[in-house]
Amino acid sequence: MFHVAWNQHLKRMSRTTVFDVYIKLIFPRSFVLSWKSWMSFHSFIGDKNIVLMGPPGAGKTTVGRILGQKLGCCFIDVDDDVLEKTWNMCVSEKLKDVGKEQFLEEEGRALLSFSASGSVVSLTGSNPMHAASMEHVKKNGIVVYLDVPTQSIMERLKLMKVDRIVGQGSGSSLRDILQFRKQFYRKWYDVRVVCENKITAGFVADKVLHAVKRYQDLESEGLISTRSLKCDDEGEQKHSMKYFSDAVVEGLAPDGGLFVPLMGLPKFTAGEWQSLLGTSYAERAQLILESCIHPADIPAPKLWAIVEAAYGQNFACSKIAPVRHLTGNQFLLELFHGPTASFKDLALQLMPHLFAYCIPKSCNYLILVATSGDTGSAVLDGFSRLTETDKQRIAVATFFPEDGVSQIQKSQMIGYQDKNTVVVGVKSDFDFCQSAIKKIFSDSEYTGFLTVEYGTALSAANSINWARLLPQVVYHVSAYLDLVEQNIITFGSPVDVCIPTGNFGNLLAAVYAKTMGIPIRKCICASNQNNVLTDFIRTGLYDLRGRQLRQSSSPAIDILKSSNLERYLHLMINGDGPLVAQLFSSLENQHYFQLPKEFLEKLQQDLVADWCSEKDCLDTIHSVYNSTGYILDPHTAVAKVVADRVQDKTCPVIISSTAHYSKFAPAILQALRMGEIKQTPLSQLHLLNSYRPLPPVHRGLLETMEKNKQQNHQVCAADVNVLMEHVEALIQKQFMKVF
Repeated sequence: MFHVAWNQHLKRMSRTTVFDVYIKLIFPRSFVLSWKSWMSFHSFIGDKNIVLMGPPGAGKTTVGRILGQKLGCCFIDVDDDVLEKTWNMCVSEKLKDVGKEQFLEEEGRALLSFSASGSVVSLTGSNPMHAASMEHVKKNGIVVYLDVPTQSIMERLKLMKVDRIVGQGSGSSLRDILQFRKQFYRKWYDVRVVCENKITAGFVADKVLHAVKRYQDLESEGLISTRSLKCDDEGEQKHSMKYFSDAVVEGLAPDGGLFVPLMGLPKFTAGEWQSLLGTSYAERAQLILESCIHPADIPAPKLWAIVEAAYGQNFACSKIAPVRHLTGNQFLLELFHGPTASFKDLALQLMPHLFAYCIPKSCNYLILVATSGDTGSAVLDGFSRLTETDKQRIAVATFFPEDGVSQIQKSQMIGYQDKNTVVVGVKSDFDFCQSAIKKIFSDSEYTGFLTVEYGTALSAANSINWARLLPQVVYHVSAYLDLVEQNIITFGSPVDVCIPTGNFGNLLAAVYAKTMGIPIRKCICASNQNNVLTDFIRTGLYDLRGRQLRQSSSPAIDILKSSNLERYLHLMINGDGPLVAQLFSSLENQHYFQLPKEFLEKLQQDLVADWCSEKDCLDTIHSVYNSTGYILDPHTAVAKVVADRVQDKTCPVIISSTAHYSKFAPAILQALRMGEIKQTPLSQLHLLNSYRPLPPVHRGLLETMEKNKQQNHQVCAADVNVLMEHVEALIQKQFMKVF
């Protein structure tokens, strides 16, 4: 994998100076770190400008003057110091003289001749609408977007007695033009500073310095393995640190652990969260993701293009993940409006684009997927939306328990097979599929053979991949903000969340949202009859001895070995990697581990758990339908049962509705007692549709079933070597062999 790391290194090298590299070569690391700390506030002033960008009324001039004073450098206001001196008249007179369109062109032309170094520069609100001049400014500047809520801008402009701005036609409102301009700001900024309501200009200036420092410091962020050594020497941890792009490409850490942020996830202030009220799901995702992904890995404008593509027309609901009132103080977070009708779409419409951007262009990649049903089709759909060029170098192999998913889930996965994908049923359960893939990743001889012989590296798209898990944080944040917008709660009021889970990823994403500042009180873990997580949360004993996986009507949580529990434990025990390694080594070899008492008490402050029987699950689907007309899928029904038992009703509970009921038509027909259950998945969906259910039968799923009536797929024995043969066969079919 040397060539992978080197390509990623070269990508970052383009953002460092020759002098920076020279310093690293001739001085010890301790000196370099202290040098970088000093340089973070001073060196960029020597040759780079800090360029403030934002709408009129954002405070660019006031903040710019404060920054100039703090840094002891020149402050340049483009309006006063560039435009008026170039035109020998004030800006308002120029606008009246030439008109809107000509003004934007002449304003841009004036900026093209602008030259400055080591200064703080305040742009006009309309400068970003002229591409050539912005490209000129960016060559010697770090562009900082002062992101002020639109309502705040309008109030400020009213106080300034400004009722029209450049670009605003007679038929458009001030709000419309402010919204219109956001597309230009998104295109050009390097870093964003959220300017929440009632924040002082001095505090904004400090936030700008912090943001620029982060942008300049390429080693300020990274990920480490959950099993990394815990030590006081930060330099040692940074030595084993991976950048976001590396972690996306590699999937699993080299020592078998999972990647987690070295410094934890960023914490937002209440004001920063409130600035997202009234924004779209994509806008919320962008702010959260760019705070967690260093711009050296994915620049903000590129990240926005990816986010916008992911959360666009491929979701049936414009809200992407809407919150619906169910009953009492229970609310459903509907996570099934994506193309494959499960919560996995919320991450897997995004993750393939991140992956394609991060991988080096000189290597082919095979994505290995173990699925208990929903992940498989979501991965296949997500990667099918890549460009043809990307699909030529990325293939997907999906392994699922042949008898452990619903017939509709199976039909859905098989229907996605293409020249660069294969779907294989395994005569075992999900835990075997997941363990087998981990063994393939850890077999260095085999992975090395694939790299040398076929020029192909392996990666993962399960929630063991950090780029799969991180986007899941967004919908927990968005759900809370939606309740605030709907006046169900005021910001700062607590909520509980109840999530059906087996692999712990969805629940972990809620825990991460809480650490970032969302007021989640309790995270409720809802299990089905495979209730190993419930037992663990209650006792601290994770015990697989004598426990057999039991198939249920909620197959996505038919899991005994919970992968993402490892990330949660690493967070909860303060990053003690050796203890995490010890616990999971015990689980692998002795099939159990016991969490120390002090950590169990800490865990139980965050988590509550219970489980639901098959009978209770189906009865709940029936009773909710009778009382509300709404159909829960079996996983959501599990969560509803558990929420009813453990919720203390002193605050709202958000129940994650993780899949559309259409995927589990036989169980739904049985629960609702809708007569004869016909044999084919398509006929089952048509029968459900005839009852005019709420929500309607998932249209995308119905279309997929109608399209893929005749399907075939491969089935193999539960043998890791056999899975390896399928992997190599797909590589041989997809990628040119290296001789």
